[in-house]
Amino acid sequence: MKYTDYNIEDFLADEFFIQWVKHPNDNNRHFWEKWLEQHPEKRRVVMQAVSIISSVRYQDRNAIGDKLYVDIFENILKADRDTNHPLPTKRDWVFSFHWRGIAATFLLCCCIGLLYQGFLSQTKADISLDVKPVLVSKNIPAGRKSLVTLPDGTKIYLNAGSEISYAPIFSDSVRLVQLKGEAFFEVEQEARPFIVEIDQTRVRVLGTSFNVNQKNNGELMVALVSGKVSINDQQGNRIELQPSEMMVRDRDGHILKTTFDPIEVIGWKDKILTFKKMSLPQVKEKIENWFGVEVQLEGRIDPDWSYSGIYKDETLENVLKGIFLTSGLKYRIEDKNVIITNPN
Repeated sequence: MKYTDYNIEDFLADEFFIQWVKHPNDNNRHFWEKWLEQHPEKRRVVMQAVSIISSVRYQDRNAIGDKLYVDIFENILKADRDTNHPLPTKRDWVFSFHWRGIAATFLLCCCIGLLYQGFLSQTKADISLDVKPVLVSKNIPAGRKSLVTLPDGTKIYLNAGSEISYAPIFSDSVRLVQLKGEAFFEVEQEARPFIVEIDQTRVRVLGTSFNVNQKNNGELMVALVSGKVSINDQQGNRIELQPSEMMVRDRDGHILKTTFDPIEVIGWKDKILTFKKMSLPQVKEKIENWFGVEVQLEGRIDPDWSYSGIYKDETLENVLKGIFLTSGLKYRIEDKNVIITNPN
């Protein structure tokens, strides 16, 4: 086959081409540079092959072993001796020379075949082991939220400080995503199951809407709005949820199934900020994540202090005013910093 007829697989299996990419010298460099000048239509596929070969660890190729070489050659000589001519004539010498030529050709073909087969098998093994699919990752910083649409049409609302990773093209058998933080899923219904991996736990669905939240303290919550989900963890626990049910797993691994308030659990995706009997450290953490600021607490804070409230798409200033209106605490905003103090 001529190089002009090569596709990318042919280039990946061509020893001379690989030597040029991995170990260029004056001879192969001159040949391939001139060849590309004459065939610019092949430049794209050549560059693709170069990229793959450059990222693949090509090991030393299998060579024909000394024992195999000797065995083949001895079999050829043995076959020649078994003709048992008592006195070789001129015709016998011509025939013997002709037979040795055929045998040598056969030996050469065997060697080339073995080397080529070993090269191809090693190349395929290297490519399969070293070339890994690249995942698409979306990392949402504090103070922001984002909507991600997957290749199958599934919509994922990512809360601040969260990250999602997935393959650019799902496999034929499963749709798999990996989550850190909090996200609300509207899964497109189809035959392939949809799986969310989070904190060594798998949430499996077919077509449904649900919220997954992994908190900084290790607590994991899965709240189902519609459809049906099953949850499996590495401890062998399996939980199935119906709409309006939520699984809560604390940092010690204890699991609880309960109902939930949709505004409190999933209101965040509609820009609804909720506080429900939260301590000041909990309020601090939520404000930091929601607005992307740093909150400092100064002075003595009452350990029994708590706050409940709901805000719809409000500014940081208005939220702080509402929280500390009757608490006696003071606050000030300095760029991306909020300082909360107790003047008493």
